[in-house]
Amino acid sequence: MNKYQRTAVSLAAAQAALLCSGLAMAQTAAAPATAASAPAAKTENLETVVVSGRRAALQSAQKIKQNSDEIVDSIVADDIGKLPDRSVTEVLQRIVGVTIERTMARNDPEHYSVEGSGVNIRGLSYVRSEMNGRDTFSANGGRALNFEDVPPELMAGIDVYKNPSAEQIEGAVGGLVNLRTALPFDYQGFKGSVTVQEGYTRLNGKKKPSASGLLVNSWNTDLGRIGLLLNVASSKSATRSDFFQIEPYYPRTDAVVGQDPNTYLWVPKGAQWRTLEFERKRDGLYGAVQWKKDDIDSSLTYFRSKYRMQWDEQAIFAQTEPYKIRVTNGKFNDQGALISGTLTNNDGSLLNFNDDTRTATRNSKTEDFAWRVNWKANDRWSFVSDLQYVKASTRGLDSTVATGIGMQKEVIDLSGSTPSLTFDAADRAFLADPKNYYWAFTMEHLDRSEGTQKSWKGDARYRFEHPVLQDLRFGVRLTDREAKSSTNPSNYHWQAISQPWTAGGPAYLSDYPGGIQTNTFNNFFGGSVPTPPSVVFPSVAQAAGFPASYAVLHKYGADNCVAKLTAAGQSTAPCSQWPFAFTPEGLGSDIAQDIQNGSGNKQSEKTQAAFAQLRFGFDEWKLPLDGNVGVRVVRTQNNALGFTSFPGTDQAKLGLGGVPVPNIPAYQKLETFKNSYTDVLPSLNLKLQAASDLQFRFAAAKAIARPDFDRLQASTTLSQTISGTATTVSSVSQSGAGKGNPMLLPTRSTQEDLTAEWYFSRAGSLTVAAFHKDLKDIVINQTTTFRLPDVAGNLQPFSVTSPINGASGNLTGVELAFQTYFDKLPGWLSGFGVQANYTYVDSKSKLYNPVNSPYCSGGNTADNFGLNLNGCDTDGRQFGNLPLQGLSRKAFNLTLMYDQGPLSARLAYSWRSRYLQAINVNGTQGTDGLVTDPNSPNLGQRNVAWGLPVWAESYGQLDAGVSYKLFNDQLSLGLEAQNLNSARQRQLMQQHVGYMTRGLFYTGPRYVVTARYTF
Repeated sequence: MNKYQRTAVSLAAAQAALLCSGLAMAQTAAAPATAASAPAAKTENLETVVVSGRRAALQSAQKIKQNSDEIVDSIVADDIGKLPDRSVTEVLQRIVGVTIERTMARNDPEHYSVEGSGVNIRGLSYVRSEMNGRDTFSANGGRALNFEDVPPELMAGIDVYKNPSAEQIEGAVGGLVNLRTALPFDYQGFKGSVTVQEGYTRLNGKKKPSASGLLVNSWNTDLGRIGLLLNVASSKSATRSDFFQIEPYYPRTDAVVGQDPNTYLWVPKGAQWRTLEFERKRDGLYGAVQWKKDDIDSSLTYFRSKYRMQWDEQAIFAQTEPYKIRVTNGKFNDQGALISGTLTNNDGSLLNFNDDTRTATRNSKTEDFAWRVNWKANDRWSFVSDLQYVKASTRGLDSTVATGIGMQKEVIDLSGSTPSLTFDAADRAFLADPKNYYWAFTMEHLDRSEGTQKSWKGDARYRFEHPVLQDLRFGVRLTDREAKSSTNPSNYHWQAISQPWTAGGPAYLSDYPGGIQTNTFNNFFGGSVPTPPSVVFPSVAQAAGFPASYAVLHKYGADNCVAKLTAAGQSTAPCSQWPFAFTPEGLGSDIAQDIQNGSGNKQSEKTQAAFAQLRFGFDEWKLPLDGNVGVRVVRTQNNALGFTSFPGTDQAKLGLGGVPVPNIPAYQKLETFKNSYTDVLPSLNLKLQAASDLQFRFAAAKAIARPDFDRLQASTTLSQTISGTATTVSSVSQSGAGKGNPMLLPTRSTQEDLTAEWYFSRAGSLTVAAFHKDLKDIVINQTTTFRLPDVAGNLQPFSVTSPINGASGNLTGVELAFQTYFDKLPGWLSGFGVQANYTYVDSKSKLYNPVNSPYCSGGNTADNFGLNLNGCDTDGRQFGNLPLQGLSRKAFNLTLMYDQGPLSARLAYSWRSRYLQAINVNGTQGTDGLVTDPNSPNLGQRNVAWGLPVWAESYGQLDAGVSYKLFNDQLSLGLEAQNLNSARQRQLMQQHVGYMTRGLFYTGPRYVVTARYTF
């Protein structure tokens, strides 16, 4: 029997076993849509063992891995609508080599995501998403799905491909995540299932329901076999996260009385706390029609995911002048960093704090229509046509309203694992009294995005009758994708209502009452830390009421200004100027106008790809070898609509002496920028069968990851700076800033994998994988050249700060995975099992144009490369040698399982080591750093921009689940628990005195009760 037959039979055996067990989802496990290793099976007598539940799912996932032509790891649903976690993101973290983010956005480490967010594969964020082997995405400015938007109840399984083949769609440098749904013929006749759930979050005491259902049937008719499937899901969740936070440390020469002025003590300007209530509703609908007659079969599918969320945050945060802080009763570590003490202002003024209420809403939707036709023309030839249309949209509002207050003192103790603040009765009473607060500021952000893609793929396969050659696959794929997005012109539009520095001073709540609420921070950190003081916040309605509520609040500021200045006998003219003159920002009605305002993006992209892939097998060798070799050639054409703006040369400077001034006319143009490139992507996948249960793989390929659409924006603002005296020009510089760069090329990778796989039982395996990736053309922010003609027609260069292909890098790593059930133990003990995996990744990166200065200079601008690429401390020193963002060197999963008879249970622990989250982001950046560069003319001044690297400390979470089947396995009752160990996510900020605690997130345990009935 040749290799093709062995593969087919083993896959068929897996399918038959699962079908006999009554499982609904595992049947499709043998045919991942992107795999090249699942030809139709020949009919043979099969010996099957009926298994169910988690054990059957593991068997199916193991069979996928064992028989695939490519390197793949899979998770298969235990039952209808039963993936092992509450979100697709959390499911993915169980797979070896996959880690997830736990912040809401990569550039916003201050807001926690309980169900996880971004996904990295082998340390890289270049992850491509598919559904049933077809490209799919969310309207997020990127190219992949927001996996947290997808209902896991609709999934039959998830496959993660680590090294691509020519047959697979290009774009997966890190890896490919393929989400699989079921088709009607995966079931034998009629099948139905209803699932209801109730979720409970212990931290906020809220309960939320979820439900899903499936109906499927098929019929044999004169027109052929026809099948229908309908799957629906609706899930709600209400969670809470508490956050304790420390401000960055500043170098001080006068922090304590009597300090040696030649020494530094490092002191934060304060500490703060916040709580965030998060609610989401996730709806899913999936329908499929399938038809087969003779040698033709076809399927028509529709998938829709709707995601609606709102989070409401109330946070208090320090706004004090850091160089006025005085420390009493202070203790410092050997680096001079504060451990504990009492903070006050050295001039007797109050410590300034703002406390805000922030509400954010988002409505997202992705729809996927697909039509596939398979035709087996004869024993040699078969053809596939696959037509798809994807439409995605999202719309969001992020609104903040803040009050302000001053504190007499803040007592901080940072010596323990959990930072603590101490408040006496007077402190608490002061903070709880509304008359001590004033209206501070508002900030709005609005965005909307839409994306569509039309694609067609046509494949052909020719089967050989040959001892070595198995089949030749070739095909083409055509796509036409559009993406457009808009924000309000300022993106985040901050405007003061009143401040100590505005005309008239603060507008106190005692004079302008209403629209407030007191947060007592009940059950803060689950009661494991002392309860912070109650704080008076703006009500959620004030934030959610934008723009009407904003208009009322800014009138408070203007009225206060008029009243105070009138009482002082001063002119009230400032009261009609900024910040009192308020105009809300919104979204434009025309994308072209948004682009001209600098707040819009419109892209179109077409690709044409062709591939050829040969599958072969040397089955007569002593150690059989099979695999595939192929090449994929893809051409990409991108059009980006952008607005280029230059005000023109100052004509008064043209007649001056000294350096000549290029006379460049004003330039204002809305234009389309075109870019195209072609990639040739060879691939090789080999599998050596050392024994019936032992095999080795080698894979090598070239891969690409196209830039995200938000990095391809084409709008640029140019300027010309002419320096000198009234009579002489000493220098001319021409610069600019780009919203993006439409001429970017993809990040390219050359990668190799080597694996050893031992399958010692149906659900037992030990696998080892080593991998290496060489990356080039990594996208970073540096400078590129843009040219405009002067009046003589000569092109004049402008140095524009924008995304460029400016770095290379490499990764090397190892993956270990093990799973088994202890079948040889006696009786009920044989139901126990274990699943474990471990990943190690090491990375290096190198800038094409290195930034190596030991000190920082300048402001927080896009062209400050030392700040943006290396990070700068509050004493003006750079960091450098930072790893790739999002990459943990180590990660592991450990799961203890029990599966016997009607009882199934698991206890799962997932852990990842410290990783870099972001550099120079909100909360850990400023422009008041101390200049310590001995060669700087500003030495000793406090005006250098700084931005710290922010890290997530190692984090491990314990989850559990148990289910029991009744009534001939038709009814299943279950209980799931997440974060049983009440894990706290620690966040660090890198400074030259060490990795200092930035904050601590706490979410507490969550529980879900499930009842599932199948019929």
